[in-house]
Amino acid sequence: MVASETSAAVSPTPPEKILAASDLGGSLPLAGQLRAIAGVLGATLCFAVAGAFVKAVSPEIPVWQVVFFRSLLAFVVLARPLWREGMAVVRVVHVGWHLMRVSSGLVGMFAAFYGIAWLPFADVTALGFTMPLFLTVLSVPLLGETVGWRRASAVVVGFLGVLLILRPGGAGSSLPLVPALVVILGALAWAFSMVGIRRLGALGERNTTIVFWFSTGGVVVAGLLMLPDWVTPTPRQALFLLGTGLVSGVAQLMMTQAYRSGETTVVAPFEYVSILWAVAVGWLIWGETPDISMLGGVAVLVASGLYILHREVVRRAERAQT
Repeated sequence: MVASETSAAVSPTPPEKILAASDLGGSLPLAGQLRAIAGVLGATLCFAVAGAFVKAVSPEIPVWQVVFFRSLLAFVVLARPLWREGMAVVRVVHVGWHLMRVSSGLVGMFAAFYGIAWLPFADVTALGFTMPLFLTVLSVPLLGETVGWRRASAVVVGFLGVLLILRPGGAGSSLPLVPALVVILGALAWAFSMVGIRRLGALGERNTTIVFWFSTGGVVVAGLLMLPDWVTPTPRQALFLLGTGLVSGVAQLMMTQAYRSGETTVVAPFEYVSILWAVAVGWLIWGETPDISMLGGVAVLVASGLYILHREVVRRAERAQT
């Protein structure tokens, strides 16, 4: 996943986004591709709105409480497949990979929500672009993939972009270090979560089962952790919490449908539009204006991410021909 939904936290990445041989391009009608692109653009906008809702209740509402309501309201999205598929949804075959996906995903969600509370909105989204870089690195030891010198170089260049966003030694203009590092560690956790999703998908686990247990884990874990610091939301805060879950649920449906109806190589690059939504939301609501260093770092991260995607497509095409 790229950086939609503010570091992938407002909603879990659907397993359909995993690249497959059928995603190598050129086989779907133009109208279908355009609808898929429109779906991604709409989803990234919804994710930005949901992130703004999170920022609106932070830091008055503890982070785990926000995670709890986000996870609980995910069952609104799951209602239809749960009704259609019945008890088969809850049947788990590969427990270990589910535990990895749930635990790392919750850490990633917590980190992103924490970052949204303390950092400029666009910077949180931009730092979330490190997730594909971490995923490329982790795919070697955990998935047995081979990363050539081109993709390895793109990863190194991408992390140089992170330094531009952090602006170390910027004489007052640098980001607060602790929240920024938390967001980056959250992106690393989401990369572990994506490894879990890829592995579960390869092992034949149902998509609905993956999302169901992630949401269930979020309700249970966040529900327990939020109890000592429970804050009763005001009507306004309750509305924002409700909006976070429902809007991100709509976004998840749009994103999933986009990846089902469009080719990944066409659709995925448009996820980077999320940074434009984040900049617009941050500027319109909180008066946050990104500086040249931050925008330069974003450009480097986007370029490295797109190149990694390009090399993934090339590698899969080569394997398909052999």
